Amino acid sequence: MPIRLRYLLLIVAAVIITGCKQNKVRPIPVEVFFKTPEKTNFKISPDGNYISYLKPYKGKQNIFIRSLVNGAESRATQFTDYSVRDYTWTFNNRIVFTQDIIAIDQFRVYTLDVATMKYDSLLTLNNTRMRIINRNRQQPDMVTVAMNKRDPVNFDVYRLNVKTGELKLYLPNPGNIIKWYPDADGRIRLVKVSDGVNESLMFRPDDSSPFKTIITNNFNDRVEPIAFAGETNSFYALSNVNRDKTALVEMDAENGQQERVVFASDKADLMDVGYSKNKQRIEYVGWDEAKPQKHYLDAAIAHMYNKLEAVIKDYKVDIVDRDSNENKFVIVGYTDKNPGTYYLYERNKDKLTKLGDVNPEINSTELCDMRPVTFNASDGTLINGYLTTPQGKEAKNLPVVVMPHDNIWGRNSWGYDAEVQFLANRGYAVFQVNYRGSAGYGKAFRKAGFKQVGGKIQQDITDGVKWLIAQKVANPKKIAIFGGGFGGFSALYGVSFHPEMYNCAIVKYGLINFFTYLKDAPPFFKPFLKMTYEMVGNPETDADQLRAISPVFHTDKIKSPLLIFQGAKDPRANISELNQFVRELKKRNVPVIYRLKENERAYFKSEHNRMEMYAEIEKFLNTNMQVKP
Repeated sequence: MPIRLRYLLLIVAAVIITGCKQNKVRPIPVEVFFKTPEKTNFKISPDGNYISYLKPYKGKQNIFIRSLVNGAESRATQFTDYSVRDYTWTFNNRIVFTQDIIAIDQFRVYTLDVATMKYDSLLTLNNTRMRIINRNRQQPDMVTVAMNKRDPVNFDVYRLNVKTGELKLYLPNPGNIIKWYPDADGRIRLVKVSDGVNESLMFRPDDSSPFKTIITNNFNDRVEPIAFAGETNSFYALSNVNRDKTALVEMDAENGQQERVVFASDKADLMDVGYSKNKQRIEYVGWDEAKPQKHYLDAAIAHMYNKLEAVIKDYKVDIVDRDSNENKFVIVGYTDKNPGTYYLYERNKDKLTKLGDVNPEINSTELCDMRPVTFNASDGTLINGYLTTPQGKEAKNLPVVVMPHDNIWGRNSWGYDAEVQFLANRGYAVFQVNYRGSAGYGKAFRKAGFKQVGGKIQQDITDGVKWLIAQKVANPKKIAIFGGGFGGFSALYGVSFHPEMYNCAIVKYGLINFFTYLKDAPPFFKPFLKMTYEMVGNPETDADQLRAISPVFHTDKIKSPLLIFQGAKDPRANISELNQFVRELKKRNVPVIYRLKENERAYFKSEHNRMEMYAEIEKFLNTNMQVKP
């Protein structure tokens, strides 16, 4: 063989080998995707002197604090039993934080003095829930909280002294208040009341005046206050009254009349609002199309965002916190392939400093694009969704995992999703459908999902799978369905009523019986039951329909292999009913694997339990989809 030809063949072989190696996708370990975040929930103190964040210590999330004065960084808490659940700064350089003691259903509230790095117990709440409404600059020792301490059904509003733990009733709930809206000084001047179907906004000019009704609408017509507009009695709100898509409006609190439309999009509901407490004005509005969008209403904030996006290139950028002077900002940049990187931006210095990554082990070059897709349902309705296909493979004849979203009236949005990326890394295309009823697409689209939880909503998912098959993306013999909550119901519905379509189903904290789901609702959910009856179904008047779709009554229809995960402390789960459901399936020789975890609610907080769960999901899919690991 001539020497020149020999060299040419060697070069060709080298190129082929290199190309094969480049197309070889590394299986990223399960623990990389699902470990406890390295650093997350960054916040800044009101005086701008401290940055705080949550970071694992001995496997549990704890509060860490970094001084922006001298750079000192230290761990402020050292819990090893349960993680810090959430926290907020007060105006006296204290932090109020909570723990959910799952084993005994106890909620603990603490206060941390940042000057001494000592923390004390403020409240211990048994079978009680609490949320912080706001902090008060004029009374820095006080935070306003909503709590169902007096009555498990109704939340009252209290003032909590974060130094002494003293709790004073501020606004008792007569039994119909479902939301409270404070002004800049912490006074509750607007409330939303509901009879279960109709909602009213009530206003008072000050604490000594009675509330009076200014607006009443059916729950389909939404007016959601955002903030008061300066020192006036006008307020900004998101509203879809007399329109299909939710817009930002300004309203007169004295009479409930709309004064003007600040901004509206004909493409989607506005769902996000940026507000400056210093200027007491709206900075931007945001909404979801294929990707998140923003429209700026403040020139200074538009300039700042444009500057940040030029530096943090190809990332979506959001402000997550700011100091009282609105000079120092905590910024997060994220993509569909990066769970987030946090930065400190100092506006007066025009300085950007990296604070930390949510997961520094994630290498975005190894992950997969989340691609927006659209298709027409069988009745012609346009449905949106997302398709994520594995690297190194043509989007043809792929094994597919269908992932219906959890909250019926929620949605999938573009961004990082660890489950999606994990499955795509393992060679599966992941298909997410924003079926009718999903948020963000307008009032008519949302109402089209009413009483369709087992009807057109499920048909949209089915039509989406058929569309993927018609597009030659999906291998029709290798399709699985995987979901949590309502997504878990959709998975069980799929294998019950379309057994020919799915090889197997994976269910996390799944909804198996709409009767017990509605009957066993937590006490504080009771004010929303009538509305839920309108949207999902009434157990009395729609009993036949709910029975026809609830998986617990259709074990005879299920043949496909199932993998079921459930936390024993999930407040929305009827564990005895789920146990019986699994026993009935096993009696019928359905291949079912059932993992009930103690001391877990719906979402598994234990890192060990999460790792076991996703390792088992990988093995289950490999077995039933016959895809090589």
